[in-house]
Amino acid sequence: MARIMALDYGMKRTGIAVTDPLKIIATGLATVDTPKLTDYLKDYLQREQVERVLIGYPLNLDDTHTHATPLVDKFIETFTKLYPAMPIEKVDERFTSKMAKTAMLEMGLRKKQRRDKALVDEIAATIMLQDYLRNHY
Repeated sequence: MARIMALDYGMKRTGIAVTDPLKIIATGLATVDTPKLTDYLKDYLQREQVERVLIGYPLNLDDTHTHATPLVDKFIETFTKLYPAMPIEKVDERFTSKMAKTAMLEMGLRKKQRRDKALVDEIAATIMLQDYLRNHY
C-alpha cells in the first residue's frame, strides 16, 4: 500500500509529513532545506511507495495569492516534470503554522523548542496531512 506525502513548502525550509501505508495516521518525516528538497524527494520516492503528494498552497484570507504563491507554483511545475505520473494536490495551508505553534505549546515543549522553525514546518505539514485524511478517508 502506498503512502500520501504532504509538503509545507517554504523559501528556506520545507516540512514533510507522510501517512502510514494504511493511510490512518500522519507523521512528521523531516524538515529539509528547500534547495535540497528535490534530491531528498528523489531518494525517498525510490525507497517508499507514495501515491499522492499534497502541497500547502499559500493564500491570503481573501483568497488572493501571497508572496510565496509563485514559489509554490514553480515547485509544482518542477515536480510535475520530474514525476509526471504522481498526482500533486494543492491544499489550503492557512493557519497551519499557527496551529503547529499551538500544538507545540499544548505538548509542553519548552520555549526554545517552540522557536525551532524547522519543527514548526514539520508539524504544519503533519496537520495539513491529518486534515486531508480526516476529510477524504
